[in-house]
Amino acid sequence: MRIQFNIWLLLIVSFLITNLNAQDMDNNKTSKYEVVTFGSGCFWCTEAIFNLVEGVIKSVPGYSGGTEPKPSYELVCSGETRYAEVVQVTYDPEVIPFKALLEIFWQTHDPTTLNRQGADVGPQYRSVIFYHTKQQKEEAEYYKEQLNKEGIWKKPIVTEISPFTKFYQAEAYHLNYYENNPANGYCNYVITPKVEKFKKVFSDRLAK
Repeated sequence: MRIQFNIWLLLIVSFLITNLNAQDMDNNKTSKYEVVTFGSGCFWCTEAIFNLVEGVIKSVPGYSGGTEPKPSYELVCSGETRYAEVVQVTYDPEVIPFKALLEIFWQTHDPTTLNRQGADVGPQYRSVIFYHTKQQKEEAEYYKEQLNKEGIWKKPIVTEISPFTKFYQAEAYHLNYYENNPANGYCNYVITPKVEKFKKVFSDRLAK
């Protein structure tokens, strides 16, 4: 009986150690990822772009930059809050450095129009980077300054660079909206041309 008990005890201990080791491996893998929060107009567009990028682990649409608790799509769309439609991007810096994400961010929307992207008008559509680390802040400010100096756009970049405070994930139907609603009129006429242009310009950054 004691021998049988000892065998069961060894099996249980072995199981626990195996699971702890697996959990440690997962934690170590996750710990190397970094997060940044981008706003570049309608979050359907922003998410569709970053979903294609190699090294991006996930991109989640939501709301940042406001103060009202529990914002909703209807509330944010009213333009009466400080919330912006954003996408929170989790990425592997060993695969795609932050400066490459900045390049994609600035080249896939118009960062010179204040509170507007095309026909989408209001502070919820502003160009904004909510940085999560000091390094992100410094790199974003540096590249914004350099782009303005080089006159890449005829007008100065108005992208807001602010510290990240809180992120509220958008309603479930917004997740992967473009992929799930390709026939939608907005997707057809606004997002698809952006996606096709992105694939040509950043072909070396596409996820395999």
